[in-house]
Amino acid sequence: MAADPDPRYVLRRITTSEWVINDLRFAQDDTRHVVACVYELAPTEVDVVWLRDLPLRGTYATAFEVLEDLERMHAPSRATKPVQIPHLPPLMAD
Repeated sequence: MAADPDPRYVLRRITTSEWVINDLRFAQDDTRHVVACVYELAPTEVDVVWLRDLPLRGTYATAFEVLEDLERMHAPSRATKPVQIPHLPPLMAD
């Protein structure tokens, strides 16, 4: 994933095994500023406590995967509208 020059979310380490994900759209004294708390359970597993109602998993391999999944969920869709096909009347059989 390319680095976003103005990221919406940041992952901040609190202790050696705990992180928070902050939403930079909100001020630090706003309760919406903290999106999730991430706790390391093992070297290859972290547990996430989401502080917003988000349809994301509660367990990931790393804290960075949590951030990537959150960013992917909020990324604008790159899908385009379907191309319109002109409708023509059916051909007459001879």
